[in-house]
Amino acid sequence: MIRSADIREWRDRDVVDPKGRKIGALEAIYVDTATDQPAMATVRTGLPTRQRLVFVPLDEAMLGPGYVKVAHAKALVRHAPSIGTDDILPAEREESIFKHYDMPYRPGANGERQLARR
Repeated sequence: MIRSADIREWRDRDVVDPKGRKIGALEAIYVDTATDQPAMATVRTGLPTRQRLVFVPLDEAMLGPGYVKVAHAKALVRHAPSIGTDDILPAEREESIFKHYDMPYRPGANGERQLARR
């Protein structure tokens, strides 16, 4: 299991898919608000002049020397919901990330968000 304490060390590491293909660079970690455990990462992709942040789940993620390997193919991640490099995730778009990866979306009992940036 990935520990929350390790998160600070992940920033700017390469994010690779199961076949080792580089997807982009890790920008930020989002934790599940119910458990405070890492749930999603944003990955910086695109050309240097037109970058964006795509979301990828951290389920089954593995840390290696200088990289984070995720369980999802590069093509799937590249087509995931994204935000601008200076933007924040709007609450109304959070569910679309989970749907993209066929994952259940579980907001809090009072409608609280499931993800929080760390």
